[in-house]
Parts: sequence; C-alpha cells; structure tokens
Amino acid sequence: MGPLLRELPIACTEPGLAPAERRRLLGVINQGLLPADITALQLPTARDPRPAAACRLVLKDLSQPRTLTWPAGRVGVGERQLGRLLLAEFGGTCPEWRANARIFQAMIELSEGATVTQAAHRCGWATPSAFIDTFTRVMGRTPGSYRR
Repeated sequence: MGPLLRELPIACTEPGLAPAERRRLLGVINQGLLPADITALQLPTARDPRPAAACRLVLKDLSQPRTLTWPAGRVGVGERQLGRLLLAEFGGTCPEWRANARIFQAMIELSEGATVTQAAHRCGWATPSAFIDTFTRVMGRTPGSYRR
C-alpha cells in the first residue's frame, strides 16, 4: 500500500467533507485495494523443529490451558529455552502465540458453522463472554458478526 492510499481513509474522516467528495475518495481507495494480492490466512510456523513440535502439541487441543512447561517437557527442551526459541521464531511469547492460535482456530470454527459458545469452549475460553471480549479486541468485530 502506497503513502497516498494510507492517507485516504484519514482524509475521508475530515469534518465538513462533502458527501460527493467522500464518495470520490472511497472510490480511489476501492480502486487501490482491488489489485491487492490475497493470500490464505495461516498461522506462522516455526522453522526450528523444537518450537514447531511444541506448537503442534498445543494446537492439537486448544481447549486445554497449557503452560510452557507442558510442551517443553514433551519436546525435550527446557521451558526457558523454548520461550526464547518462540520469541526468536515469532517475535512474541508463548501466551501471545497461543492467543493468536486460539483466535485463528475460532475463526475456522465460526466459519464452519459453530456457535459462539461452541467456538469459545473448543478454543479454550472459560466463558463465552471472555471469548467475545478477546475476539472483538483482536479482530475489531464480534464473533457473531464474523460468523454471519
């Protein structure tokens, strides 16, 4: 996205902007976004086999709360070392990666027809309201609106 296209949404929010001008700006935005390359949404995968194996273990059952100790012991690496490996691979902590994985899986569940409550429980939230709050904060919309 070029600098002009980044500034256009800001320009559309200017107070006193005439409706016709807003429509023209939105047309330019739409035209600029049309050629965008659309790729499949996917979770990043680790290149190092140790954090990759740990991530696969966690992904097998997101409904279970897991500390870093659990996958670390199963892939033969210390908890602190696994934490450092995840930070190097993904630029974040294990809880951050797991939260992203849970949201990603919830998106899949919802798009396949699961209710908000079903998606919440399958992806490890204790309550649907906690899931709705997290999903809305991360995705900018409620899980119900995403499901529709």
